Amino acid sequence: MSPSARPTAATKKSARPAPKTTKAAARAGSSSKKSATKTVSATKSAKTAKAPKATKATKATRTTKTTRATKAAPPAKAAKAPKGAKVAPARAGTTSSAAAAAKATIAKEKAAAAAKKQRELDAKAKAAAKAKAAKEKAAAAAALQRERDARAKAAAKAKAAKEKAAAAAKKQREADAKAKAAAKAKEAARKVREKAAVEAKKQREAESKRRALEAERTRKQREIERRHQDELKRQERREAEERRRLEALEAKMHSKPYAEDHELLAELTSLLNEARAEAAAQVALTESEADEMLVDRERLEYDDEDGSSVGADFQRDQLKEWAAEQRTRMDEIDVALARIEDGTYGRCDGCYEPIAKARLLAQLPAFQCVSCRAAG
Repeated sequence: MSPSARPTAATKKSARPAPKTTKAAARAGSSSKKSATKTVSATKSAKTAKAPKATKATKATRTTKTTRATKAAPPAKAAKAPKGAKVAPARAGTTSSAAAAAKATIAKEKAAAAAKKQRELDAKAKAAAKAKAAKEKAAAAAALQRERDARAKAAAKAKAAKEKAAAAAKKQREADAKAKAAAKAKEAARKVREKAAVEAKKQREAESKRRALEAERTRKQREIERRHQDELKRQERREAEERRRLEALEAKMHSKPYAEDHELLAELTSLLNEARAEAAAQVALTESEADEMLVDRERLEYDDEDGSSVGADFQRDQLKEWAAEQRTRMDEIDVALARIEDGTYGRCDGCYEPIAKARLLAQLPAFQCVSCRAAG
């Protein structure tokens, strides 16, 4: 089945409304008939409702019309009344029958006119519905034709696009093949260039390495020579500094800082002699006390229940140590007095610099300055 022959949703939608339109027309016709019937009934009911309210003039008019109709109509044969029945007056019965017949005639005429009008309306509605159905059918056929044309046009367009795409794909494949061949040739040329560049780079690196090695060897040789020269210079400077230091030390070792200050030397001599005499007295007193404690210990060594001999021994040892310290101080004072005689007292034994006068007078004797004494 071709795409143009398949019914689409648009065709189905356009073809469906025709039956609906016919049904609507039929419904309109039936409704118009019903409305006409209702109109006739309403008219009759209105006349019936208004009949009692007729004026005297209307009644007179109707009576006149009835009389005329009665006069015009041929006289009917009077029916034989049954026996024993009372005969009504003839004129009154004829008049009421004529009025009723006139009313019925008018009603029939109106009903006929209304029915005719309704039939005309129904015919018009039916014709309009038929025309509308024909129009819709024609529109559906036109829409179906347009849809078929659109499908054919779309198919042709799709076919053209497909052919165009196939041509473009073919062209692209050819271009890709050419590009691939060009890229392959370019890649081969690049590899050749890279290989040549690698070889050249290796040659350059080897040459640069050889030059770097030669430069490094030369630099190391120059560095060794420079360091040797620097070391020689430093050695010469150290030797010169050592000579100067030794000369300065020799000069300091034989220096006499206070040889010209006779007042200071005399005062130091007096103070040192007094200190020596005091130390000698302390030594004599301490030794005598230690000897007495020794005698007391020998006497009480058999009566030592409370442990007092141990305390006595400790005190005697302390006295002996104190006496030894005083003897050492006496020896130092003797050395100081000897240095005062030769003029070297007041020189530090550590740095050979002059000791401050205040320290010489405060510390008896003093053989080191404050810095050397603090250093150890």
